Amino acid sequence: MTSGAVVMMGDRRLAFVARRRAMGHTQETLATELKIESSTVSRWERGEVTPSPVHRTRIAKALGVTLSELGTLLEQAPAPERRPATAAVVPPDLAEADDMNRRDLLRLFSATGALLALPEAVDADRAVAAASSGALDAEGEEEFAAFAGQLWRVYGMASNKRQVLPLVRTQLDLLTDALRQSQTPAIRQRLCQLAADLFQLAGEIYFDGDRYTDAAHCYSLAAAASKEAGAPDLWACALTRHAFIAVYEHQYGEAGPLLDLAAALASRGDTDLSTRHWVAAVQAETFAGLGDLAACQRALDTAAEVQHLKGHVHNGGWLRFDGSRLAEERGTCFVTLGRLDLAEAALTDALNGALTARRKAGVLTDLAMIGVHRADPEQVATYADTVLATARKTGSGVVARKLRDLQPHLVPMLADKNIQRLDAEITDLVRGHVA
Repeated sequence: MTSGAVVMMGDRRLAFVARRRAMGHTQETLATELKIESSTVSRWERGEVTPSPVHRTRIAKALGVTLSELGTLLEQAPAPERRPATAAVVPPDLAEADDMNRRDLLRLFSATGALLALPEAVDADRAVAAASSGALDAEGEEEFAAFAGQLWRVYGMASNKRQVLPLVRTQLDLLTDALRQSQTPAIRQRLCQLAADLFQLAGEIYFDGDRYTDAAHCYSLAAAASKEAGAPDLWACALTRHAFIAVYEHQYGEAGPLLDLAAALASRGDTDLSTRHWVAAVQAETFAGLGDLAACQRALDTAAEVQHLKGHVHNGGWLRFDGSRLAEERGTCFVTLGRLDLAEAALTDALNGALTARRKAGVLTDLAMIGVHRADPEQVATYADTVLATARKTGSGVVARKLRDLQPHLVPMLADKNIQRLDAEITDLVRGHVA
């Protein structure tokens, strides 16, 4: 089979289906050979999802093609639907598409959560069958893990975080298929770790989109999966992310117990990782919100100990704390505590570092808040205008929330025309974001 022949077959579903049939497979027999659900094969052929690296080698072998030829089969764009010349082209409703994607993901979360809740003893009883059935092996599990790491990198680079959500959904779908199969206890434990990883990434995307309820649901599932996996660092990070929602909503009393549990878990984890230091950094913000300067400073000092760790202190995914955020975190804490002299020095230092757009927006909002405390309209407008531009460009709910939190503090300066204009633009941004 040559790649040229593949191209002549037409659209993706016809090419893939034709090759499957040529090899004597139905959807069911191909699914059986690949050890997956037949519904997954059906979704590949409808073009709804693309097979992950976990399955591609096996698919190529089953269809008698090379990986390159399989890629050609899968990447052929579907033929466009023929329309009457007079038919109006209706643009896609992006809000409706987002809502459908959200509903699909929530259903998938429920299914995956139910599979994770199955007693481990059941899987242990099926271990012999799993070992002989060709269920997900160590190589396939490593491919899953590698792809999860790639998703975190894509998330980090994406200006609009919700663009990553369909990729997360596809990977969770495949992971759910793997969990439905008989697995050895060791592989099941690793699948639980991978599920916790993906749930945390989904939560981050929802958090950035200002969907805190959905984010909290993801973090709860991540915590449950981490517990099943017996992974204290992963579990601590899920709880810390959950607590961070309360911090952002200024419900500091609710964040405290979650962070205490996260700190206890981190103390049982890998001492070479920065988990306990990240927990301490978030605890510092909580103590600042509660007005406890001494406790805040102690937590910041604990977080700063990350600088003494050697080697790979984080994994770039569900744990990314390396101490590079210490200056901005100090600044945020000191602004909350009203220590403007300490805050400005820390925030100015933070601006000299390499910041993502979202992190820089946070620093600039804090500097604008210092301008509010000093009754300096020019400083407020200068920094807040840059944050507004970032919010419009990225669509980040986190950045929009920072501006929304700043807005009530502008009231005493509304006699200034620049502040009036800024207040109106923040109102328009927030209304558009909610809509």
